[in-house]
Formats: sequence, C-alpha cells, structure tokens
Amino acid sequence: MMKKIKYIVAALLGVFAMQSCDTAELELKNPNTLSPDTFFKTAAQVESSVNAAYANLQTRGLYARNLAFAMDLMGQDAAGNPQLEGNKKPFQDFSFNAGNDIIQYYWESCFLGISRANFVLDNADKINALPDVVLSQERKNKFLGEAHFLRAYYYFLLVNRFGDLPIYKTGTIVGAARSPKAEVYNLIRDDFEFASQNLLSKNGEQAGRATKEAAYAYLGKVLLYEKKYDLALAALNNVTGFSLEDKGSFYNNFMEETEHGKESVFEIEFNENNGTGNKWDDAGNSGGTGFAESTLRGQEYGNLSWFNVYPPDALLDSYEAGDLRFDDTFYVPGSKYLKGTLTMTAQNFNTSAGLRRAGWKKYQNYYKKEDEATQSSINFKVMRYSDVLLMKAECENQRDGGSQTAAIAYITQVRDRAGLTTAIAPTKEAVFAAIVHERKVEFAGEQSRFDDIIRWGIASTELAGTGFQAGKNELWPIPNRETSSNPNIKPSDNNPGY
Repeated sequence: MMKKIKYIVAALLGVFAMQSCDTAELELKNPNTLSPDTFFKTAAQVESSVNAAYANLQTRGLYARNLAFAMDLMGQDAAGNPQLEGNKKPFQDFSFNAGNDIIQYYWESCFLGISRANFVLDNADKINALPDVVLSQERKNKFLGEAHFLRAYYYFLLVNRFGDLPIYKTGTIVGAARSPKAEVYNLIRDDFEFASQNLLSKNGEQAGRATKEAAYAYLGKVLLYEKKYDLALAALNNVTGFSLEDKGSFYNNFMEETEHGKESVFEIEFNENNGTGNKWDDAGNSGGTGFAESTLRGQEYGNLSWFNVYPPDALLDSYEAGDLRFDDTFYVPGSKYLKGTLTMTAQNFNTSAGLRRAGWKKYQNYYKKEDEATQSSINFKVMRYSDVLLMKAECENQRDGGSQTAAIAYITQVRDRAGLTTAIAPTKEAVFAAIVHERKVEFAGEQSRFDDIIRWGIASTELAGTGFQAGKNELWPIPNRETSSNPNIKPSDNNPGY
C-alpha cells in the first residue's frame, strides 16, 4: 500500500539545515539557502514546510527506533535478551542517567520538531496573505492546524518524560529556562484545541496527516492525564466516524496493507519505498533531514532476527483464556508465518540465555516475509479507536456523577472484539481494575503501559523489583548536552534524583 504523504520534501532541506544538535543553538534559518522572507509564495511551499514538521517523528530518537525500546522496557512490556545494547538496558532497570544518548536524542528530536512547527506558525501572516486562488482559507487554516497539532504532540511526548520544560513559540530555540509543567499543559491544550477547530476530518484529508478527530482524541488524552474527566469526555465524544476492526481482525492494526483502517485515528508514517536514509549516522538520531521513512522495529524485536527484546512471562500471563488478542500480539511455538506456509518451532525463540516462551508479532513483517530486513514500512498506530473507548470508560468511571454502566459499555466493545464476555461488576473499583487490565493487554508493545501506571499512581507496585524509584524515575533527567549548553538550565536544575 502506498502511503499518501511524504513527511519531508527535498527542496526544503536547506531551509531546515541545523547547524548544531544543541537545542540552545537551534535555528531554522540558513542564510546560505532558502529564506522564509522569500519562501511562502505557493501552496506547495506551505505544504512542504508543514511536511517537514512531521519528519522528526521518523527519527531514531523517536519512532524509527529508540522510543519503542525505552517505553516498552520501562513499562515491562518487553524484557531484554543478552544482546540488548548497553544504552537500552538501563531502561529495564531504571539505571539511566543524564548522559544516556537515547534520552538526549529524544529531547533533541522533539525540540527540532517543535522548531519546525513554529517555523510555520511564525509565518502565519504570510500564509494567510496568500490569495485564495493560490491557497483557499480552509487549507490555510488546516495547514496552520497541523503545525499546532505537531507542536502539541511533541510537547506531550516531552512533558510526560521531563515534566517542567522550556517553552518555545518561535522557530528559533535559544536556551530558555524551564517553565512549570502546568504551563506546558496549557500550551498543549491550546494547540490541540486550535487544531480541532481547523483541521480537516479524516474522510476529507490525506492519509497520514493530522485530522480533526486526532486533535480531539489527543485533547481528550491530555485532559484525562490532567484528571479533568468531564472536559476529557467532552473532547473524546467528538471522535466520531470510527469503529473497531472486526472480531478476528485485530491484527489489521499492525500490518502495512491495512494501514489507515476504520480503527486508526493517527499514525506515524513509514514507507521504505520513499527512501530509508542513513540509519546509523548521527543526523538520523534527531535531525529529521532527508528521506528516512523506515523503522527498525521489525528487525530489533523479531524473534527470527535480532530478538533484542521479548515479551516477559508476567505480560503473557496477563491474558485471559480465549483472548483473541494473544495470537495477534505474540508468536509462540506452533505459530504460522510467511502467509501460513511456515511454522515457528521452539528453537525459533532460543537465546544465549535459554528459550523464551514467545516473541512479538505486532508490527512484525513475518506475516508476509521469512525474515526481517533492517527496514520496515509498517506505520505506528499511536492513536486507535480502542484507546478512545477505554479513555471514555475511564472518564465515566472517574468523574463526579459518572456512570459505571456507560463505562462498562465502552469496555465491553473492546472485550467483545477480543472474544471475551466476562461480566464486570458496576462498581468504581471493579471498573477501574477492568480498565487497567484492558489497557495492558490491548496496547501491549504499543508504548502505553508506563505512562498509564505513572498517571494512575500504581508504578511502585507494578514495577516492584525492577529498580524503579518513586519520586525519581517517573521522569527522565534533562540530558547533559542541554544542561551544558543552555545557560538557563544548569545541572543543578535537573529533575529530582539526577
């Protein structure tokens, strides 16, 4: 399936050339190439500037590689095999520090993405001044809406990992001090609200671009994280026109050929046919330049490939008997692959530490390939309609005057699709326990678990024995490269415990 959008356009690379990886020195203007003073003249140029703001989602610092490792290891969705690289192992036992390069590249990828989104917003007047025959007002609004959406998305990734953050509202990032987390959330909410009012709906937009429904879904998620349940539910109720994949078709969410399906609200795009870039140079970690439209997820997680991580027993044992999601989430001995022509054996799960019970099936190419290549084109579905349903259930259960009956109805939709019919008692405690369970098994290996257990306040229990320290490991440290280059964020200003 051909993707509908290339996130970055070659003609723009000069505009977005970065002279340094330090966020204290980032600037979107390169005086030797294109200038914003002469650039925003055509619809194609406006679209290209917005496309470039998506590109940092595809870096190794985020979805091309490191984000999945860090979040799945911290959430205990994944455990490391002996060959897991040294910079990733600390996320399993929470021994990371401010010198960890994964943390550095995550920070830089997000702030470069913010800078590119701000470049578009800095030039809103030029965009709005274009004649309607060049670019209609509806499309002007939607391109600006995309920039607001992306700025909010990057800041949401950051605030969950670092708490207080420097707030930048222009394309030039020049070493600001950290602002309180509450102010960061204000900016994120404002941006998603703007996006929800100006983006196009999914049925009228190119696949791969942010939509009105995606903005409402993330606005609802932000408000849920802030425990503003009534407002969150109101936002989530605007996510309409979606349904779950059919019973028995859960795996449609994780194949290339079925991307942008009826359950998909927002995806991070990958398509190796558009160019894979240099996966191992430093620019690929956070720069977001060139065509880098592939992810290493398949090769890294694949039990027939590098098998760097595997599903731990505690996760496997969380699935109820008869849960159809199990076979669509994991490969086990006896599983069929390569279009049903080959069968996994116990030895396919062998490591130097011994046999593993299972390997990952989500986001793997084995359903159609005998082995993984280093490139994968499978998109990350970072917002699915099942997430919206379970968030609505949580809002109903937690809000004053909420309805446990309504919450159970939302949960039941997700469980029905999984082939499960067990009744849930209509009490707040029972419904909450059901939500905790459903989110764990529905989104296994989708980088959701750690954020969930942190916001629910159950991390100390769920992560007992892992090395997790309450009061410290809820957040990451500000990376050394930032505290050494930004005069307004000193090492002594770092998060508690670092």
